[in-house]
Amino acid sequence: MILDFEPGDKVINPNNKEWGVGQVQSIINEKITVNFENAGKKVIISNNIKLEKFNK
Repeated sequence: MILDFEPGDKVINPNNKEWGVGQVQSIINEKITVNFENAGKKVIISNNIKLEKFNK
């Protein structure tokens, strides 16, 4: 799977918008570690949860 993210990118989880904006910390295979402003660090499995780039 090709991901359109790299460390430093700002993202949101459309299913959990209350987490706020997150910054991608690392990407290892399908695991994306994101530090969200309201939810802290989360490990996202890209096969299960689709993140969206935050463009503001």
